Amino acid sequence: MSDDANALAVTLFSEIMTVDQLLRNRLGRVLPKGMEISHFSVLNHLAGQSAERTPAQLAKSFHLTRGAMTNTLGKLEWAGYVHIRPDWDDARRKLVSISPAGTAARDAALAGMGPVIRDIVGGVGGDKLRTVLPILRDLRLKLEQD
Repeated sequence: MSDDANALAVTLFSEIMTVDQLLRNRLGRVLPKGMEISHFSVLNHLAGQSAERTPAQLAKSFHLTRGAMTNTLGKLEWAGYVHIRPDWDDARRKLVSISPAGTAARDAALAGMGPVIRDIVGGVGGDKLRTVLPILRDLRLKLEQD
């Protein structure tokens, strides 16, 4: 890689990581008390699923270790946001679903995040964001392949 290409890559990924950190910080401030971004992400994922998921499936979806997902699920279960039950067909596995309290917490999180996201999108502009989305999607797909 040439020096120019290397500098471009470093600048690009520095910007992406900084945006990620700033967005997580801003959104974290409007989440319901005790909820973390990782909790919201899992609840949001489960809310969009029609079937229960195993912890291993969730870990794979979020590109996490099983241990990290088990930790997050434990916190969500303690808060009453998810139900974790044995798989009746395979006692070695567990199945996870979102609870009514989890759905309510996810909805409250979305309500808090909405104004923040609208403010950011409005400040940057929809046209600019539509331009950058395909590039970010291509980067994500490339990273998922490796």
